Amino acid sequence: MMSMQAGSAEKRVVVEATPAALAARVADRFLTRLRARTRNGKVAHVALTGGSMGGAVLRATAESRRARDVDWSLVHFWWGDERFVAHDDVDRNAVQARAALLDRIDVPAENIHEIAAADSGLDLEGAAEAYAAELARFGTAEHPWPSFAVCFLGVGPDGHIASLFPDRAEVTVTDAAVLAVRDSPKPPPERVTLTRPALNASKRVWLVLTGADKASALGLALAGASYTSVPAAGAKGRKRTVFFVDEAAASEVSPDLIDQAY
Repeated sequence: MMSMQAGSAEKRVVVEATPAALAARVADRFLTRLRARTRNGKVAHVALTGGSMGGAVLRATAESRRARDVDWSLVHFWWGDERFVAHDDVDRNAVQARAALLDRIDVPAENIHEIAAADSGLDLEGAAEAYAAELARFGTAEHPWPSFAVCFLGVGPDGHIASLFPDRAEVTVTDAAVLAVRDSPKPPPERVTLTRPALNASKRVWLVLTGADKASALGLALAGASYTSVPAAGAKGRKRTVFFVDEAAASEVSPDLIDQAY
């Protein structure tokens, strides 16, 4: 395997002993990036993820004293994927994110871009189309979606990211920003997800994963496995791709791949 130091866009691995320590470190890096981006008046678009670590990072962000240094009016929040359930269902990533961070900071309501819920009046396809249209409002010259300053991704034991699951058609789609997902291998069955091109247009992709059950997926992603069979292997930010992991998840990572300094 190549050294993770070879270039700025190479995959880096950052290890902390415990999930709590990892969440605090990621939150600190997150606030550093947002401060650097917004202090000159630039807007920062961020794609959030769900899961226990997604929530832990957002809680650590809210609880940091450095959170007050960020001009949250310049930060826009999006989601890499969402479960198509009722708007107040605890399974929704947006419900978790609001409780963990968004309701605790001074961010304008119009900066929070939720994917439509199952009780919104839109069907699953309509929710995906509406989200693509919302993303396009903030599109760039290159593509009809924003380039996220930071895109958070969780990784499943099967190597899935967002709602892009192994050996399914969604992971290979390149001509859309958003897809409806039916019959998800992981409940709930109906979801909305960003595609690989939308995720990989991000400046920084930060994959946060903990636990021994993630060690195999991490090893495969770092070894350059096929993204169709291990979607996490296909996640790549334009400036940085960082795997933030705890020691349990890092059990199969070669020491020379671990970046002590990042």
